[in-house]
Amino acid sequence: MHGLFRWSSKWWPGVIPLAVFWAIAAWTSTEPLEADLAQRSTAALKDTVLDKTRIAVEGRDVTFVADAFSEDGRQSAVASVEAVPGVRLVNDETRLVPEAKPFVWSAERDVVRVTLSGSSPLPASKTKLTEAARASLGGTEVVDRMNLSRGAPPRFDNAALLLLDQIGKLKDGKITLSDTKVSLSGMARDLGGREAISAALKNLPEGFSVATNDVKAPPYIFQAYKDPVAVTLTLTGYVPDNNVHAALVAAAGRKFFSEKVVDNLKASVGAPGGFANAVVPALGALSRLSTGTLVVSDREVKLSGDALYEAAANQIRAGLGKDFPQGWQFKPEISVKPAAAPVDATVCQQLFAELLGKARIRFESGKADIVADSAGLLDRLIETALRCPNANIEIAGHTDTDGDEAANQTLSEKRAQAVTDYLVRAGLAANRFMPVGYGSAQPIAGNDTEDGKAQNRRIDFVVK
Repeated sequence: MHGLFRWSSKWWPGVIPLAVFWAIAAWTSTEPLEADLAQRSTAALKDTVLDKTRIAVEGRDVTFVADAFSEDGRQSAVASVEAVPGVRLVNDETRLVPEAKPFVWSAERDVVRVTLSGSSPLPASKTKLTEAARASLGGTEVVDRMNLSRGAPPRFDNAALLLLDQIGKLKDGKITLSDTKVSLSGMARDLGGREAISAALKNLPEGFSVATNDVKAPPYIFQAYKDPVAVTLTLTGYVPDNNVHAALVAAAGRKFFSEKVVDNLKASVGAPGGFANAVVPALGALSRLSTGTLVVSDREVKLSGDALYEAAANQIRAGLGKDFPQGWQFKPEISVKPAAAPVDATVCQQLFAELLGKARIRFESGKADIVADSAGLLDRLIETALRCPNANIEIAGHTDTDGDEAANQTLSEKRAQAVTDYLVRAGLAANRFMPVGYGSAQPIAGNDTEDGKAQNRRIDFVVK
C-alpha cells in the first residue's frame, strides 16, 4: 500500500497540465464550430420575415430568438434552423408579434414635422412608408413612431401610401386608418386642397372607405390696396374663375379713374356664394377713400382707410353692408383724411379741370341717374369744392347730338341737377351751385365718332 502511494505521488502532478491542455483544446475546437453553426443558422433564415432575430450557439445547441408575423412563418423559421447540419438541439424562444385590434395607423402634420404612429404590418412596410413620407413631403422632418403588429387589413400598404400623399396637402392635421376606415381632420394647405383630397380618396383600395372627412379649406382671401403715392390699385388673392376675374378687373378700371390697376389675382375653387356681388360694391367704397385696404375673407369684408370728408365716411359705414348678399358681414374702419389747405378760385378751377380730364361723371343711358362707378370721382370733386368754400360753381350739363334737340336740352339740365343734388347731400351749401343744361350746343369733339360723342356727354364744373 505504501508503495502505491509512493507511485501515485510521482504521476498525479502530471494530470494538471493534461487537464489544462484538454480544456484549451476543447475550447479552441468548439469556438469555430459554434461560429460556423451560428453563421449557417442565420443564412438559413435569409428568406424568412422576422424581427429582433438573435442566434446564440453553445456547442451544437442553438438558442433561437425572434418575433414572427404568423404562426406558419414562426414554425417554418424554427424548422429551418433545426435542419442546419450539425445542429443537435434548437432552444425555441420565438414568439408572434402582438396583434393589434383594431389595426390603427396614423400620419399627423404640424408646422414643422410629420409623425407616423400606430401599427405597421411588416418591417418592409415600415421602411416603405417612412421613405415615401420623406420623398413626398419635400424636406419636412418625418418622425417614425410606428410599431410592428399583426392584424393589418389586405392592401394596407396601398391605402397608407395614398393617404401619405394627402398629408402633403394639409397645412396641419391628421389622417388615421383604423382597420379599413379612414378619418381626416385639419386645414388644407391651399385653396382647392380640400377638394383635391376628396377626389383622391375615391381611389382608395377595395374594401377601404372614408368614415369622416373634416378637412377645412383655408380662408378665401381677396385683397385690394389703394396707394395714393404710387397711384396704384393692387389686387391680390383669389377669384372663382376667369369670367369673374375679368369682371372685377374691369369694374376696378371703371371705379378707380386715376389709379393704375395691378392685377395679381389667381383663379381658385372655394369662393363663398355671392362673391362677385359683394366684392364689386366693396371696390366702389374703396374708390371713395384717399388711401385704403379692402380684405375679403370668406364672407367677411373689412374696409379700412381715410375718407375724403366726414359725410362720405358716414355713408360708407352705414351703407355698404346693405349692398351685400345675405350672410355677408361688413367691418368698416373708416377715418377722415385731414382737410387739405384752402385754395383760391383759380387753383380750384384747375383742380376741377384736372379731375374731369381724367374721367367723366357717368349716367345711366338716356337718364339722369348717376352710375355708382362715379362715386370716387364725385368725392374728389366734393373735396376740391370744400377747399374753395367761397367760390360759386356752375354745374354744366352737356350731351351729344344724337336724338331730339329739346330732349337733349332737358336731359342735360336733369343731369346737372342730379350732380348738384349729390353735392348738397354731401353737406355742401346749395346756394353755391348753379345747375345749367346746354344740351348739345357746346361740343368739345366731333359728333361723327363714338369717341367724340362720349367726350361731349359730360358734366363741367365752372368756378365763377
